[in-house]
Amino acid sequence: MERNETEEFSLPRVEDYEQYIGREAVARILGKASKLRDLHVINVNSTYYGGGVAELLSSLTLLMNGAGIRTGWRVLQGRPDFFNITKRMHNALQGDQINFNELKRDIYEDVVFENAARMHLDHDIVIIHDPQPLPLIRHFRKKAPWVWRCHVDLTHPDPDLWEYLREFVEDYDAVVLSLPEYAQNITTPQRFIMPAINPFSSTNKELTEEEIDERLSHYGIPTDLPLVVQISRFDKWKDPQGVIDAFRIARKEVDATLVLVGNIATDDPEGQEIFSDIVKCAEDRIIVLSVQDSALVNALQRRAAVVLQKSLREGFGLTVAEAMWKGTVVIGGDVGGIKKQIEDGVNGFLVDSVEDAAQKMVCVLRDPALRESMGHAARETVRSRFLMTRLMEDWLDLIASFVPNFSLTGSGGH
Repeated sequence: MERNETEEFSLPRVEDYEQYIGREAVARILGKASKLRDLHVINVNSTYYGGGVAELLSSLTLLMNGAGIRTGWRVLQGRPDFFNITKRMHNALQGDQINFNELKRDIYEDVVFENAARMHLDHDIVIIHDPQPLPLIRHFRKKAPWVWRCHVDLTHPDPDLWEYLREFVEDYDAVVLSLPEYAQNITTPQRFIMPAINPFSSTNKELTEEEIDERLSHYGIPTDLPLVVQISRFDKWKDPQGVIDAFRIARKEVDATLVLVGNIATDDPEGQEIFSDIVKCAEDRIIVLSVQDSALVNALQRRAAVVLQKSLREGFGLTVAEAMWKGTVVIGGDVGGIKKQIEDGVNGFLVDSVEDAAQKMVCVLRDPALRESMGHAARETVRSRFLMTRLMEDWLDLIASFVPNFSLTGSGGH
């Protein structure tokens, strides 16, 4: 389809958020951005799609550019053995054990070195996301602030792995974690910034009932019974089997259809194996889909009677905020960042067992008035605390804090 000659491309703007955050907040954020307009910022992570980090960077980098701050995004290239190792590292940072032997260490460091040879990071601010590209800092003459943004739950990291990674972490000028509970005993200054959602993205924008019906029909999802939905990567920490077990208990008391939708990120080799196990549980009223379709996610979160995010570990849980924004009641695991979004019994429910999840599911499915009141409170929580403009402002404040201490020229690389 050809673009009309009069049609223009446009970037997302902070001004678009005025209807949600007010004129004063818009002016404040743009004022902060104007002082950093000459800077060139680069982000590096390990995948363009699948999971919350890619979702965040997709929206945040465009919003920053729309405010006049050149903000780039690079993705680490890696072999399957590299991503097998980094997935085990990810799990170990969240509490698993790992045999991080010399061979694995060499593969990890060699692939990062190969990426460094191609990247040419000569920017005013360098932001490295999660453990996959962490050692990049060792391969550059550091002339600007480098920030490590760790998105995972660091409550109980494997001690040996953390001791190894800490040597890289302490080369950075700042570490950004989602919650104070994830703070570590390191010399590098630590800041805490919670993620946020973009209300205008295809995942979150308003949909008509007809558009919702079309997406659900396209995937053969029945709507004759209330929908119970979980949206997440196929990852053991998201506990998809626990969701199915809870649904089977709840279904003894109330009729509903369970829809589990996920995707398999390029940096997550365990995803396919977990999906293969979960899809064996599919039946007439348990639907399991592996798709990358943000409009389907949007439609499901809007039409669902209840959304689950029964995580066992969760750095933040962006899908919780997404569903809450749509006025849907979320039943979430009583862990990590989910606890910072859901106030139990007010704008959703927190659970710590399959049985508790089943009981809360029945409660929500049987009570339309509860769904309406909690849903309203949930949306207001996101409006006031978890929109992309708040995330952008937090980053602007952090970046501005470096300005007196570094010679930031605004002439960074491309």
